[in-house]
Amino acid sequence: MTVFGSGSENWKEPSSPRNNGIMHTRREFLAGAIPIIAFKNDTLRLVESLIAKTGEVSAEDEQFWMQIQEAFTLDRTMINFNNGGVCPSPRVVQDALIRYLQYQNQAPSFFMWRNLEPEIESVRKRLARAFGCDGEEIAITRNASEALEICLNGFDLKPGDEILTTNQDYPRMITTIKQRELREGVKMVQVNPPPTPKTQQELLRAIENGITEKTKLILICQVIFMTGQIYPVRDICRMAAKRNIPVIVDGAHAFAQFPFLQSDLECEFYGTSLHKWLMAPIGTGMLFVKNSRIETLWPLMAANKEQAKDIRKFEEIGTHPAANHNAIAEALTFHELIGPQRKAERLRYLRSRWTTKLINEPKVHFTTNLSPEHSCGITTVNISGIKSADLAAWLWDKHRIFVTTIAHDQFEGIRVTPNVYTTLDEIDRFSAAMLTAAKQGIA
Repeated sequence: MTVFGSGSENWKEPSSPRNNGIMHTRREFLAGAIPIIAFKNDTLRLVESLIAKTGEVSAEDEQFWMQIQEAFTLDRTMINFNNGGVCPSPRVVQDALIRYLQYQNQAPSFFMWRNLEPEIESVRKRLARAFGCDGEEIAITRNASEALEICLNGFDLKPGDEILTTNQDYPRMITTIKQRELREGVKMVQVNPPPTPKTQQELLRAIENGITEKTKLILICQVIFMTGQIYPVRDICRMAAKRNIPVIVDGAHAFAQFPFLQSDLECEFYGTSLHKWLMAPIGTGMLFVKNSRIETLWPLMAANKEQAKDIRKFEEIGTHPAANHNAIAEALTFHELIGPQRKAERLRYLRSRWTTKLINEPKVHFTTNLSPEHSCGITTVNISGIKSADLAAWLWDKHRIFVTTIAHDQFEGIRVTPNVYTTLDEIDRFSAAMLTAAKQGIA
């Protein structure tokens, strides 16, 4: 692993007071001649070696997953089942972030802007490869909200034009559309898809039935944050394309949770957070805009006219830390080492370990469709006769299990989101606590 992950082998660091005018080549950095740059991680090397020895690794191979669990610095006195909000980063990402911060802080206007900031291009290319698109179609943002607000505010709309979304979409995005309603007189239309559909065609029909002649923009979630429901994005994008309606895809809870590429979605606009399932530093996100659409989309903050066709116009936010976006590279390495498909299988295995113990309990109800086509690592569940907020509080107070509460006009529950660092013992403790609550109550 290296800090400087792209560029020519003849790249040279500009002379500076720190190096007394000595010009260091990139090869010297890669060779470890400069301690602040060179980096190797024992955990990654151990896991890589384990994969090489064992070949295929299953979701139930505890020898492998134990090494993944050891890659994190966690408080094991609690069980964190709210990874849907923000995930802890593995140690290798934390170390990289600290290293970058220390390096840039020696002289930020020199080391950050001259040395670290240009490395965003390497991260851009790697994110593009992971998403299956061109590097010139990826902007690095601070979170999904920023990426999606760029899109929601970037289209020219007239009073009376409609933006179609659902009543299960993320509140911040709903607020963004409401602001356009107040400022410009556009109209938000929210359809009411079933929270636990039996088929994905039900979701497609719900969106299609909400379209009118005034619909000028559609916002959909690839994964609903409240239930983990996976939407048929490609079918929705194809349906909308026939009507010349742009579709903005909220991928905040999808990217790096399970494998897919941009070509699987056929979307033109996609925003996601990287501090969720990719486990990148907190405050990192990604925006995809199809190359042919970049020029027509306004940036959230002003950019020069010459940047009209440049994806980087969406990154014009002023001074910002280079460390955060550069450490994304280590998160990508960790994710790719585990393997996207292997990771999804593990998440579904952990989920099945506790859901199978509860699914036949008459008081336990799942809002999430547990079929792999419909969900992966996010599950929402409730117990009849117990308010979900009370259940969440009881799990924390009595068992030190941290979940988040979901409240909607049509359903409620606790959202349960383990991650790759979760142990089987933690899963079993959770299912045992839920069985106790279902059979004996929480009084």
